[in-house]
Amino acid sequence: MSRLPQLRARKVIAALQRAGFVQARVRGSHHFLQHPDGRCTVIPAHAGEDIGRGLLRKILDDCELTADEFLDLL
Repeated sequence: MSRLPQLRARKVIAALQRAGFVQARVRGSHHFLQHPDGRCTVIPAHAGEDIGRGLLRKILDDCELTADEFLDLL
């Protein structure tokens, strides 16, 4: 298994969009992404902060993606 990097929210959102997710809505600094098959997740896009490895793992679990699949999308 690959070690996940700490990334900016913008890069995570772009990678998930390449996987077919679309931005459903934004509430404050939280971006709600949804896939046409029903999978969804929330990405906190706080200015100047990275998304940590633990939160990124939770996002990937919500999206039903493996770490290797996600790293290929970056």
